[in-house]
Amino acid sequence: MADGKVNAKASSKVSGPIRANDQLPTPQLLILGLQHAFTMFGATILVPILTGLSISVALFTAGIGTLWFHFVTRGKVPVFLGSSFAFIAPVALVVSQSGIPAAQGGIIVAGLIYCVMALLIKYLGREFMEKILPPVVTGPVIMVIGLNLAPVAIGSASQNWVIALIVLATAIIINIYVKGFFRLIPVIISLMVGYVVSMLFGIVDTTPIQQAQWFAIPDFTWPVFDVAAIGLIAPVAIATMVEHVGDVLAVGATVEEDFVKDPGLHRTLIGDGVGTALAGIFGGPANTTYSENTGVLALTKVWKPSVMRVAAVMAIGLSLIQKLGSFIQTIPEPVIGGISIVLFGMIASVGVRTVVENNVDFKKNRNLLIASVILVVGIGGAMITIWGNLQFGGMGLAAIIGIILNQILPKDK
Repeated sequence: MADGKVNAKASSKVSGPIRANDQLPTPQLLILGLQHAFTMFGATILVPILTGLSISVALFTAGIGTLWFHFVTRGKVPVFLGSSFAFIAPVALVVSQSGIPAAQGGIIVAGLIYCVMALLIKYLGREFMEKILPPVVTGPVIMVIGLNLAPVAIGSASQNWVIALIVLATAIIINIYVKGFFRLIPVIISLMVGYVVSMLFGIVDTTPIQQAQWFAIPDFTWPVFDVAAIGLIAPVAIATMVEHVGDVLAVGATVEEDFVKDPGLHRTLIGDGVGTALAGIFGGPANTTYSENTGVLALTKVWKPSVMRVAAVMAIGLSLIQKLGSFIQTIPEPVIGGISIVLFGMIASVGVRTVVENNVDFKKNRNLLIASVILVVGIGGAMITIWGNLQFGGMGLAAIIGIILNQILPKDK
């Protein structure tokens, strides 16, 4: 590697981070994109399964939402947009009572709320964001993102710890001992090893692959704007916007870039918000920045945003070629759990690094109090209802409380 450039000859000696301007051979770029597509697939299809929306539409809207996000952020932020879990309860309720079109209307309005907030942030400026989100707040919030996902990883892994530990060990060995391009794709290799082992254990069900069609157009539907449905779904955007800020900070800390400054938080919010609105137009679930893919960034140190765009195109392809999507769907949960232990732990570790690199002094009671409250509220599952069906919980509530404490607690002179 010379001058930060990666080419076909040097790719076998990859040792440092691969950034936006670094070059990769097309075959390697496609494999790295596939790795991110594998990573987002399970969570992205779970939301439509739980809410009654179409899986193929969810994959399609995740793809187009991600491409839009990269367009509006000038291709600088390595983010993948997938189905948001925060909207599951209200969307499932609306779908059961009023149908999918009514839920689409609520999702569209939720996306537009992001855009309103983006305009406010652009007007108030970067200094406002730095004042309300210093490292003593952002570090613990990033930790909460990863630690909140820990039960998901353990729940999947515990279904067969032998397989999960084999996958985990494979990821560790590749990341530490393997050199060259294979070191950049530990997720794909670990999943392949886990899949083969699962077949030997006899827990792989290939029936969905056999039953799926080769090609099919997703079941798009047209939205209906119902006031009651909007009232149930749209307010959730207030909480998810706080989560969005935490995710963007986590990605920035992971790849060592300040995305709040460039391209700006207002652009990332518009990217996420319009991506969600587009999903609502086609009949998909609300989108959000995916922490799973952030974990891959931390593990592989491949920070090239175009890799995410390749994954987005693949997601669109998966929505059309059903046998490919069905194949990924057959990956057993212990395999996903094994690799998730690494990915989610990486996110929490980035939060620790944020605190350390910014020299947050925990000898000061003020900093200790802010961090401790964020961690306990965020991980402990606290939930409050403010108005009607508007609820704040998890990382969103923890971030809000952390921001408030940072403003009201006296600073040491």
